[in-house]
Amino acid sequence: MIDASAAVAPDAERTSQELIEAVIEDFDALSAPLRELEQNGEGRPLSEARLLAPVPKPGKIVAMGANYLEGTDGPPLPIWSFFKSPQAILGPGGTVALPPADARVFHHEPELVLVIGRKCRNVAPADALDYVFGYTVGIDVSGRFPVLQQSLFNKSHDTFAPIGPWIVTADEIDDPQNLRVRLWVDGQPRHDFSTSDMGHGIRECIAFISSVTPLLPGDLVFTGTNHQGIGPIQDGETVTVEIEKIGRLVVNVSDPLERRWPKRIDDEMPARIRRMIKEGTPPGGISAHR
Repeated sequence: MIDASAAVAPDAERTSQELIEAVIEDFDALSAPLRELEQNGEGRPLSEARLLAPVPKPGKIVAMGANYLEGTDGPPLPIWSFFKSPQAILGPGGTVALPPADARVFHHEPELVLVIGRKCRNVAPADALDYVFGYTVGIDVSGRFPVLQQSLFNKSHDTFAPIGPWIVTADEIDDPQNLRVRLWVDGQPRHDFSTSDMGHGIRECIAFISSVTPLLPGDLVFTGTNHQGIGPIQDGETVTVEIEKIGRLVVNVSDPLERRWPKRIDDEMPARIRRMIKEGTPPGGISAHR
Protein backbone atom coordinates (compact mmCIF):
# COMPACT_ATOMS: atom_id res chain seq x y z
CA MET A 1 0.00 0.00 0.00
CA ILE A 2 1.54 3.30 -1.17
CA ASP A 3 0.11 6.75 -0.42
CA ALA A 4 -0.47 8.44 -3.80
CA SER A 5 -2.35 11.50 -2.57
CA ALA A 6 0.53 13.88 -3.36
CA ALA A 7 0.42 12.78 -6.99
CA VAL A 8 -3.32 12.73 -7.54
CA ALA A 9 -4.61 15.59 -5.36
CA PRO A 10 -1.76 17.82 -4.18
CA ASP A 11 -3.75 21.02 -3.66
CA ALA A 12 -7.42 20.11 -3.80
CA GLU A 13 -9.92 19.22 -1.13
CA ARG A 14 -12.22 16.70 -2.75
CA THR A 15 -14.77 14.15 -1.66
CA SER A 16 -13.80 10.53 -2.16
CA GLN A 17 -16.07 10.32 -5.19
CA GLU A 18 -14.64 13.49 -6.73
CA LEU A 19 -11.15 12.14 -6.14
CA ILE A 20 -11.69 8.79 -7.83
CA GLU A 21 -13.46 10.48 -10.77
CA ALA A 22 -10.47 12.83 -11.15
CA VAL A 23 -8.07 9.88 -11.10
CA ILE A 24 -10.17 8.07 -13.71
CA GLU A 25 -10.40 11.08 -16.02
CA ASP A 26 -6.72 12.07 -15.63
CA PHE A 27 -5.25 8.59 -15.54
CA ASP A 28 -3.17 8.93 -18.68
CA ALA A 29 -1.38 11.94 -17.18
CA LEU A 30 -1.10 10.27 -13.79
CA SER A 31 0.33 6.98 -15.07
CA ALA A 32 3.97 8.13 -15.03
CA PRO A 33 3.96 9.60 -11.47
CA LEU A 34 2.04 6.57 -10.21
CA ARG A 35 4.59 4.20 -11.75
CA GLU A 36 7.32 6.22 -10.08
CA LEU A 37 5.57 5.87 -6.74
CA GLU A 38 5.09 2.15 -7.32
CA GLN A 39 8.82 1.70 -7.85
CA ASN A 40 10.20 4.12 -5.28
CA GLY A 41 7.40 5.03 -2.89
CA GLU A 42 7.38 3.92 0.72
CA GLY A 43 4.98 1.05 1.18
CA ARG A 44 3.00 -0.03 4.23
CA PRO A 45 1.19 -3.31 4.91
CA LEU A 46 -2.32 -3.46 3.52
CA SER A 47 -3.43 -4.81 6.90
CA GLU A 48 -2.93 -1.32 8.34
CA ALA A 49 -5.70 0.09 6.14
CA ARG A 50 -9.48 -0.13 6.27
CA LEU A 51 -10.58 -0.27 2.66
CA LEU A 52 -13.67 1.67 1.60
CA ALA A 53 -15.73 1.26 -1.55
CA PRO A 54 -13.42 2.20 -4.45
CA VAL A 55 -16.30 4.14 -6.09
CA PRO A 56 -18.25 5.40 -3.06
CA LYS A 57 -21.05 7.31 -4.82
CA PRO A 58 -21.28 6.61 -8.55
CA GLY A 59 -23.49 8.78 -10.69
CA LYS A 60 -25.39 5.68 -11.74
CA ILE A 61 -25.35 1.91 -11.38
CA VAL A 62 -26.73 -0.07 -14.31
CA ALA A 63 -27.17 -3.82 -13.90
CA MET A 64 -27.72 -6.46 -16.56
CA GLY A 65 -30.62 -8.86 -16.07
CA ALA A 66 -30.65 -12.59 -16.87
CA ASN A 67 -27.37 -12.14 -18.75
CA TYR A 68 -25.83 -15.61 -18.45
CA LEU A 69 -26.41 -18.80 -20.39
CA GLU A 70 -26.40 -20.73 -17.10
CA GLY A 71 -24.17 -23.43 -18.55
CA THR A 72 -26.59 -24.13 -21.41
CA ASP A 73 -25.89 -23.82 -25.12
CA GLY A 74 -28.26 -20.83 -25.34
CA PRO A 75 -29.38 -18.80 -27.15
CA PRO A 76 -29.29 -15.86 -24.73
CA LEU A 77 -32.46 -14.23 -23.51
CA PRO A 78 -33.24 -10.76 -24.92
CA ILE A 79 -30.86 -8.15 -23.54
CA TRP A 80 -32.23 -5.93 -20.76
CA SER A 81 -31.00 -3.95 -17.76
CA PHE A 82 -32.17 -1.97 -14.75
CA PHE A 83 -30.90 0.69 -12.37
CA LYS A 84 -29.70 0.15 -8.81
CA SER A 85 -29.57 3.08 -6.42
CA PRO A 86 -26.06 4.58 -5.96
CA GLN A 87 -26.97 4.85 -2.28
CA ALA A 88 -26.79 1.03 -2.13
CA ILE A 89 -22.97 1.02 -2.36
CA LEU A 90 -21.14 -0.83 0.43
CA GLY A 91 -17.39 -1.25 0.89
CA PRO A 92 -15.24 -4.26 1.81
CA GLY A 93 -15.82 -5.59 5.31
CA GLY A 94 -19.16 -3.80 5.50
CA THR A 95 -22.48 -5.25 6.59
CA VAL A 96 -25.40 -5.94 4.29
CA ALA A 97 -28.48 -4.93 6.29
CA LEU A 98 -31.57 -6.93 5.33
CA PRO A 99 -34.64 -4.68 5.55
CA PRO A 100 -38.02 -5.65 7.05
CA ALA A 101 -39.52 -5.91 3.54
CA ASP A 102 -41.67 -9.02 3.16
CA ALA A 103 -39.36 -10.90 0.79
CA ARG A 104 -39.64 -14.64 0.43
CA VAL A 105 -35.81 -14.75 0.47
CA PHE A 106 -32.72 -12.57 -0.01
CA HIS A 107 -30.13 -13.88 -2.47
CA HIS A 108 -26.46 -13.23 -3.27
CA GLU A 109 -25.46 -12.57 -6.90
CA PRO A 110 -21.70 -12.24 -7.52
CA GLU A 111 -20.88 -10.07 -10.54
CA LEU A 112 -18.00 -8.62 -12.52
CA VAL A 113 -18.43 -4.84 -12.29
CA LEU A 114 -17.20 -2.41 -14.95
CA VAL A 115 -15.93 1.02 -13.94
CA ILE A 116 -16.52 3.44 -16.81
CA GLY A 117 -13.55 5.59 -17.76
CA ARG A 118 -14.86 8.01 -20.41
CA LYS A 119 -18.21 9.45 -21.39
CA CYS A 120 -19.84 7.26 -23.96
CA ARG A 121 -23.09 7.49 -25.89
CA ASN A 122 -24.28 5.20 -28.70
CA VAL A 123 -21.02 3.26 -28.62
CA ALA A 124 -20.37 0.56 -31.21
CA PRO A 125 -19.65 -2.86 -29.67
CA ALA A 126 -16.26 -2.96 -31.39
CA ASP A 127 -15.19 0.18 -29.51
CA ALA A 128 -16.88 -0.50 -26.18
CA LEU A 129 -13.88 -1.74 -24.18
CA ASP A 130 -12.10 1.54 -24.88
CA TYR A 131 -14.50 3.16 -22.40
CA VAL A 132 -13.77 0.78 -19.50
CA PHE A 133 -11.38 2.19 -16.91
CA GLY A 134 -11.20 -0.98 -14.87
CA TYR A 135 -12.92 -3.80 -13.05
CA THR A 136 -14.00 -4.57 -9.52
CA VAL A 137 -15.94 -7.27 -7.67
CA GLY A 138 -19.61 -6.75 -6.87
CA ILE A 139 -22.59 -8.43 -5.22
CA ASP A 140 -26.09 -7.66 -6.47
CA VAL A 141 -27.99 -8.35 -3.25
CA SER A 142 -31.52 -9.29 -4.28
CA GLY A 143 -34.82 -9.54 -2.46
CA ARG A 144 -37.30 -11.92 -4.13
CA PHE A 145 -40.97 -10.91 -4.41
CA PRO A 146 -44.04 -12.19 -6.30
CA VAL A 147 -43.45 -10.01 -9.38
CA LEU A 148 -40.25 -9.06 -11.19
CA GLN A 149 -40.81 -5.31 -10.94
CA GLN A 150 -41.11 -5.51 -7.16
CA SER A 151 -37.96 -7.64 -6.96
CA LEU A 152 -35.97 -5.19 -9.11
CA PHE A 153 -36.96 -2.20 -6.96
CA ASN A 154 -35.96 -4.12 -3.83
CA LYS A 155 -32.40 -4.53 -5.17
CA SER A 156 -31.80 -0.88 -4.21
CA HIS A 157 -31.94 -1.01 -0.41
CA ASP A 158 -29.01 0.61 1.38
CA THR A 159 -25.95 -1.75 1.42
CA PHE A 160 -27.35 -3.90 -1.44
CA ALA A 161 -24.45 -3.09 -3.83
CA PRO A 162 -21.19 -4.17 -2.18
CA ILE A 163 -18.11 -3.50 -4.34
CA GLY A 164 -14.35 -3.81 -3.91
CA PRO A 165 -11.82 -4.46 -2.67
CA TRP A 166 -10.23 -2.14 -5.28
CA ILE A 167 -10.27 -1.30 -8.99
CA VAL A 168 -7.96 -3.25 -11.30
CA THR A 169 -7.30 -1.10 -14.37
CA ALA A 170 -8.31 -2.46 -17.75
CA ASP A 171 -4.72 -2.82 -18.97
CA GLU A 172 -4.13 -5.45 -16.26
CA ILE A 173 -6.89 -7.77 -17.55
CA ASP A 174 -6.06 -9.45 -20.85
CA ASP A 175 -9.52 -10.99 -21.31
CA PRO A 176 -12.36 -9.85 -19.02
CA GLN A 177 -14.58 -12.31 -20.85
CA ASN A 178 -12.68 -15.26 -19.37
CA LEU A 179 -12.51 -14.78 -15.59
CA ARG A 180 -13.47 -17.28 -12.90
CA VAL A 181 -16.08 -16.06 -10.39
CA ARG A 182 -16.62 -17.84 -7.06
CA LEU A 183 -18.72 -17.19 -3.96
CA TRP A 184 -18.82 -18.75 -0.50
CA VAL A 185 -21.19 -18.27 2.44
CA ASP A 186 -19.47 -19.02 5.75
CA GLY A 187 -17.00 -21.08 3.72
CA GLN A 188 -19.74 -23.11 2.00
CA PRO A 189 -19.14 -23.12 -1.79
CA ARG A 190 -21.94 -21.62 -3.84
CA HIS A 191 -21.27 -19.98 -7.25
CA ASP A 192 -18.39 -21.12 -9.48
CA PHE A 193 -18.61 -19.90 -13.07
CA SER A 194 -16.75 -18.05 -15.79
CA THR A 195 -17.56 -14.69 -17.37
CA SER A 196 -17.27 -16.57 -20.67
CA ASP A 197 -20.82 -17.81 -19.94
CA MET A 198 -22.33 -14.33 -20.47
CA GLY A 199 -25.13 -14.37 -23.02
CA HIS A 200 -24.41 -10.77 -23.97
CA GLY A 201 -20.74 -9.92 -23.61
CA ILE A 202 -19.26 -6.80 -22.08
CA ARG A 203 -19.00 -5.01 -25.42
CA GLU A 204 -22.65 -5.64 -26.20
CA CYS A 205 -23.73 -4.58 -22.70
CA ILE A 206 -21.97 -1.21 -22.99
CA ALA A 207 -23.37 -0.65 -26.48
CA PHE A 208 -26.89 -1.45 -25.28
CA ILE A 209 -26.77 0.74 -22.18
CA SER A 210 -25.14 3.67 -23.99
CA SER A 211 -27.90 3.58 -26.61
CA VAL A 212 -30.31 4.56 -23.84
CA THR A 213 -28.32 6.71 -21.43
CA PRO A 214 -24.82 8.20 -21.44
CA LEU A 215 -22.26 6.41 -19.31
CA LEU A 216 -19.93 8.78 -17.45
CA PRO A 217 -16.56 8.37 -15.69
CA GLY A 218 -17.11 6.52 -12.43
CA ASP A 219 -20.43 4.98 -13.44
CA LEU A 220 -20.73 1.25 -12.68
CA VAL A 221 -22.10 -1.60 -14.79
CA PHE A 222 -22.95 -4.85 -13.00
CA THR A 223 -22.68 -7.44 -15.76
CA GLY A 224 -25.01 -10.09 -14.33
CA THR A 225 -24.61 -13.46 -12.67
CA ASN A 226 -24.87 -17.16 -13.44
CA HIS A 227 -27.71 -18.18 -11.12
CA GLN A 228 -26.43 -21.75 -10.77
CA GLY A 229 -25.15 -21.73 -7.19
CA ILE A 230 -27.44 -18.97 -5.92
CA GLY A 231 -28.62 -19.21 -2.34
CA PRO A 232 -29.96 -17.24 0.63
CA ILE A 233 -28.09 -14.84 2.87
CA GLN A 234 -29.15 -14.32 6.46
CA ASP A 235 -28.24 -12.85 9.81
CA GLY A 236 -24.71 -13.47 11.05
CA GLU A 237 -23.30 -14.89 7.82
CA THR A 238 -20.14 -13.89 5.97
CA VAL A 239 -20.20 -13.73 2.17
CA THR A 240 -16.96 -13.94 0.17
CA VAL A 241 -16.65 -13.33 -3.57
CA GLU A 242 -13.47 -13.82 -5.55
CA ILE A 243 -12.93 -12.94 -9.20
CA GLU A 244 -9.78 -14.20 -10.85
CA LYS A 245 -7.10 -11.51 -11.37
CA ILE A 246 -9.22 -8.89 -9.61
CA GLY A 247 -9.54 -9.75 -5.94
CA ARG A 248 -11.63 -10.96 -3.03
CA LEU A 249 -14.55 -9.07 -1.50
CA VAL A 250 -15.84 -10.02 1.95
CA VAL A 251 -19.01 -8.65 3.58
CA ASN A 252 -21.16 -9.59 6.55
CA VAL A 253 -24.94 -9.90 6.82
CA SER A 254 -27.26 -8.54 9.49
CA ASP A 255 -31.00 -9.06 9.84
CA PRO A 256 -32.73 -7.58 12.91
CA LEU A 257 -35.67 -9.92 12.23
CA GLU A 258 -33.33 -12.94 12.27
CA ARG A 259 -35.23 -14.67 9.47
CA ARG A 260 -33.99 -18.11 8.50
CA TRP A 261 -33.81 -20.02 5.23
CA PRO A 262 -32.13 -23.37 4.43
CA LYS A 263 -28.37 -22.83 4.35
CA ARG A 264 -27.78 -24.31 0.91
CA ILE A 265 -27.92 -23.63 -2.81
CA ASP A 266 -31.41 -22.75 -4.04
CA ASP A 267 -32.22 -25.36 -6.70
CA GLU A 268 -35.57 -23.92 -7.83
CA MET A 269 -34.49 -20.56 -9.22
CA PRO A 270 -31.49 -21.86 -11.23
CA ALA A 271 -33.71 -24.52 -12.80
CA ARG A 272 -36.32 -21.90 -13.68
CA ILE A 273 -33.71 -19.68 -15.37
CA ARG A 274 -32.46 -22.63 -17.42
CA ARG A 275 -36.04 -23.41 -18.50
CA MET A 276 -36.50 -19.81 -19.61
CA ILE A 277 -33.38 -20.03 -21.77
CA LYS A 278 -34.41 -23.37 -23.25
CA GLU A 279 -37.93 -22.13 -24.02
CA GLY A 280 -36.91 -18.58 -24.96
CA THR A 281 -39.24 -17.22 -22.30
CA PRO A 282 -37.94 -14.03 -20.67
CA PRO A 283 -38.72 -13.03 -17.07
CA GLY A 284 -42.24 -11.72 -16.42
CA GLY A 285 -42.93 -8.31 -17.88
CA ILE A 286 -40.09 -8.45 -20.44
CA SER A 287 -41.06 -8.72 -24.10
CA ALA A 288 -39.70 -11.77 -25.93
CA HIS A 289 -39.39 -9.84 -29.18
CA ARG A 290 -35.84 -9.05 -30.28
